[in-house]
Amino acid sequence: MRTTFILFIFIVTLHNGFLPAQDLERLFQAEDFTAENLFTNNIEGPAFGKDGNLYVVNFEQDGTIGMVGPDGKVVLFLTLPKGSTANSIQFDSKNNMYLADFTGHNVLKVDMKTKRISVYVHNDAFNQPNDLCINKKDQLFASDPSWKESTGKLWRIDKGGKAILLADQMGTTNGIELSPDEKTLYVNESVQRKIWSFDVDAKGDISNKKLFAEFQDFGFDGMKCDREGNLYVTRHGKGTVVVLDTAGRIIREVQLKGKACSNLVFGGLNGKLVFVTLQDRMGVEKFRNDIPGKGW
Repeated sequence: MRTTFILFIFIVTLHNGFLPAQDLERLFQAEDFTAENLFTNNIEGPAFGKDGNLYVVNFEQDGTIGMVGPDGKVVLFLTLPKGSTANSIQFDSKNNMYLADFTGHNVLKVDMKTKRISVYVHNDAFNQPNDLCINKKDQLFASDPSWKESTGKLWRIDKGGKAILLADQMGTTNGIELSPDEKTLYVNESVQRKIWSFDVDAKGDISNKKLFAEFQDFGFDGMKCDREGNLYVTRHGKGTVVVLDTAGRIIREVQLKGKACSNLVFGGLNGKLVFVTLQDRMGVEKFRNDIPGKGW
């Protein structure tokens, strides 16, 4: 009876996301998830589909999407039309895939069952859509930098593919993320090394721009929130993921094996694994976190 009780407690503990004592030392320790040199140096945009696979842009050559299984093995999922190169992936509530196509100046839509690719929205005012986040209403928010001019825009893309300009004349807008309650939008500027927050209303309009955090060195790239609202930011060139609380204060900085970290996503059985794309290593690393990602 005692053995059965202990086994029951162990199973419940794992189910609820608590780590056994021997795993505590493994928190925040980066390790390889895929092999190196499988992707191009434009690797980015990791996102999990409803099938449990991780999808990452630019597998073997630019203009492709790779599918990564739970074992870290990668296969080609699809090849984009000529002239299109994806930089970010998001999935809506119906498991449609959306891609920020920075060379085609589009946001593309992919039917996951048929792999049919269509242009969800094209706008001549786009610089080059860079990163995406999505809310529970399936509205997309897109960063849109001009690297040449060191400026950037923010867009909201409503269901059906209508692009609404939310902000102009920002710095080089890059990483973009919504808070768990979807009332705050975070946007970083890579060159200026600033992270801004905006209030978001029920329509998806933004207001009350505030400086959330600022750093003196290295660039920013992708960002994600955990379940408690902390913001995880890739510091491109430094090779770390910095974790900021809701007041913009540093909680910790996780050291990666590579330096050119481009984006991240939460996953795993309990949402406590963080998967990071590395442009210098051209592969994916992972580390175990203490808090699940947003949505877990």
